[in-house]
Amino acid sequence: MSITDDALTRLRDLILSGALEPGTRLPPEQELAGQLGVSRGSMREAVRALTYMGLVEVRRGTGTFVTGLEPASLLKGVRTAAEAARDESVFDIFAVRRLLEPAATGIAATRMTAAQLAELRGHLDAMRAAERDPAEFIRQDEAFHGRIAHAAGNAWLEALLKGLATPTIQVRTRRLRAGMQVPGLTIAQHEQIFSAIEARDSALAQAASLMHIASTAEGLRALLSQELEG
Repeated sequence: MSITDDALTRLRDLILSGALEPGTRLPPEQELAGQLGVSRGSMREAVRALTYMGLVEVRRGTGTFVTGLEPASLLKGVRTAAEAARDESVFDIFAVRRLLEPAATGIAATRMTAAQLAELRGHLDAMRAAERDPAEFIRQDEAFHGRIAHAAGNAWLEALLKGLATPTIQVRTRRLRAGMQVPGLTIAQHEQIFSAIEARDSALAQAASLMHIASTAEGLRALLSQELEG
């Protein structure tokens, strides 16, 4: 194990054990390096790695602090990993979404408040209005699913689904750029999801969500096939 890895492990253990609680300001770099018996350079690299992990954050002019250790921060790496997925490996991500997203949608159907339902309807209306604006259409699509995940009431599930949604966004973008007609079908599927949630029908909401994910995966297969033929 390198000196930097040792510093990273020891500092991470201080955070995970609770010795350094969320919101705690880390000692100055030189002092912390002395406490752990490593060089300032090694400590700097360790802090940089912990920042990427979402365990600490650097506030300019203030110092370095332990984050709130919220799922959204800790699971940022999921999005990065999903962004790195290519073609066939993306289908493995869709397989995970098939397990998680319908369940979240079913839960949301039983928990979504009237205000959240109104916001969901707003995203759906915005998608209809943005059929000829790919960037806005995709933004509203992502927001629609994000609203459902949030309504499920599980911050870990919400953060995980947000990261795993990246390939779907990429597929939608590629298909729109390729001239493949997807807005109409996508809106129709979102309408089915919305109607099921509005009716508080958990089973139907799960089924609609599952169908939507499967359709998106098939859309990617069609795109890949078209690109190969081209």
